[in-house]
Amino acid sequence: MIVEELKKKIVRLQRNEISEHIIYMKLSRLLKDREKAAVLEKISRDELAHHDFWRELSAQYVEPDRLKIFFFVWVSRLFGLTFGLKLLEKGEENAQDVYANLKGVAAGVVNILQDEESHEHQLIDMIDEERLLYVSSVVLGLNDALVELTGALVGFSFALQKAKLVAVVGLITGIAASLSMAASEYLSTRQEETKKDPVKASVYTGIAYVLTVTLLIMPYLFLDNVYACVAVLLAVALSIVFVFTYYVSVAKGVSLKHRFVEMAGIGLGVAAINFGIGIAVRRIFGIDL
Repeated sequence: MIVEELKKKIVRLQRNEISEHIIYMKLSRLLKDREKAAVLEKISRDELAHHDFWRELSAQYVEPDRLKIFFFVWVSRLFGLTFGLKLLEKGEENAQDVYANLKGVAAGVVNILQDEESHEHQLIDMIDEERLLYVSSVVLGLNDALVELTGALVGFSFALQKAKLVAVVGLITGIAASLSMAASEYLSTRQEETKKDPVKASVYTGIAYVLTVTLLIMPYLFLDNVYACVAVLLAVALSIVFVFTYYVSVAKGVSLKHRFVEMAGIGLGVAAINFGIGIAVRRIFGIDL
């Protein structure tokens, strides 16, 4: 007879398995490639079989987690299938620890654990997504905008002392720089031996740059105090760095901490240098707007 505490763990696993069965089935329908879709369909069937195994032990019916299903399906739609699947697999890594502790409950638990460990390898082998192919182009646009424009806006802020004027100057600078970066990425990609299309690479770079510029100048459009603008600017810049490095760390399996510290350190370092330049320019040229 299964004790109550153990039964609760089994019911949680049962609900998790039926939810992931539905998630993988829905995600398989997002793929045009039928061979890759078949991989997700097989994993979906495995998850359903795992659910049925746990249901026999719990002797209880459970509803799937509708919120979890909605979240992972829409995350995959918005940020790409690779990101959604890798994020989902991170949750399964935690579940594997629970499976390992339940090995003595029934012989079938070992088979479930083996299935779960094989899923990640199957998913890694099947994924070849355009968004990851062009992630280096996005990094180029985003990182360049963060480093150059964050530093430039801080310098403009202390030199010009007027929020709306800084916004206008920053916007002009940012748009010009985005076009320059997009052109540079196009020429650079044409010279490389890569699967990337030069036009697409330049578009990814340019869009990443423009979106970053837009977010960075927002404080100057809504706030009048230039010092408050600088504070919000730095917070926005760090938030952008965190969100993007989190995406890359999940999608490509790299260290979040290392990439975040590196990108944030470079951006804040350039901003600090431009802070000094802005003050120096204001004093040397006697700017008083």
